[in-house]
Amino acid sequence: MLKAYKYRMYPNNEQKVFFAKTFGCVRFIYNRMLADRIQNYKEHQENPNVKLIRPTPAQYKSEFEWLREVDSLALANAQQDLQAAYRNFFREPSIGFPKFKSRHMNRCSYKTNNQKGPVSIENGYLKLPKLKSLVRIKLHRQFSGLIKSVTISKTPTNKYYASILVEENEQLFPKLETRVGIDVGLKEFAILSNGKRYDNPKWFRRAEKRLRFLQKALSRKIRGSANYQKARLKVAKLHERIANMRNDFLHKLSHNITNENQVIVMEDLRVKNMLKNRKLAKAISEMSWAQFRTYIEYKAAWKGRDVIIAPSNYASSQLCSTCGYKNSEVKNVSLREWTCPSCHATWDRDMNAARNLVKLAN
Repeated sequence: MLKAYKYRMYPNNEQKVFFAKTFGCVRFIYNRMLADRIQNYKEHQENPNVKLIRPTPAQYKSEFEWLREVDSLALANAQQDLQAAYRNFFREPSIGFPKFKSRHMNRCSYKTNNQKGPVSIENGYLKLPKLKSLVRIKLHRQFSGLIKSVTISKTPTNKYYASILVEENEQLFPKLETRVGIDVGLKEFAILSNGKRYDNPKWFRRAEKRLRFLQKALSRKIRGSANYQKARLKVAKLHERIANMRNDFLHKLSHNITNENQVIVMEDLRVKNMLKNRKLAKAISEMSWAQFRTYIEYKAAWKGRDVIIAPSNYASSQLCSTCGYKNSEVKNVSLREWTCPSCHATWDRDMNAARNLVKLAN
């Protein structure tokens, strides 16, 4: 079983220079291979019998000697990233054609594989290929298993992290008899069929006024100046704080739900379509429902739980969870409570939807 552990790093100035050089080389290789593939396609698009050449990082090292100064596996993973970008584009064109990476990106990263053991942790220090000295990391939790790869990243707030992918033995969790349906909403983040309700924390809305003030101050600075960088850092720190609060909430909630239930039923929400509603788009994008579902699914897989995804056309809100009567009037989302014309049960629409979802576990 593969699990990822993320640790804060504290590199010295020499190590920061090495990371910056590696970030730059990875970006260069990605852009150069993308440009060559585009050019190769343009030259041979009229002749379908010609096999298009796929460039590799190795062929550029004779021309650009400085590429030898960084980890070759980091460059190889840049090639893998480009191939994945092409596959995603051909699988779903709406994702968009692969784009060139700008040197002005605030978030940088590279990935290296642990082939023949060049990656290890020794007394709170991380050993990396091509780096002569060990990097200090905050090992806030231990892991056991074989290190498969490490992704080094730098955030817009100039913090460095190591995301370590580890192959561990599968943990055995006791089987449970409980099952739960989850209905997500805007007023409340999640409503569970067992009666539990979780309020919408409104991470972005609480910080929106401060964010607007900082962004306005940033817009008045001269791009590239020292004051511009100070203002940009303040904006980035606030965005990071919002993201951290959101992730903390989602991780804790998904952890509790997967710990307490054997079967979890959720709706297959088409968030992209829902975002077309301009009145609700801002509130919907803040909720991070897709991220919540991802956390539920991978935590459930770790713990041997079952996740059932109800089809998007399942009328969970319109069906009476007592008698099954379908009330089409409940399509109106402003109708928060309704009484079933058949059995006269009175329902909160979200709790009723959660109760209908858990029935699919049967």
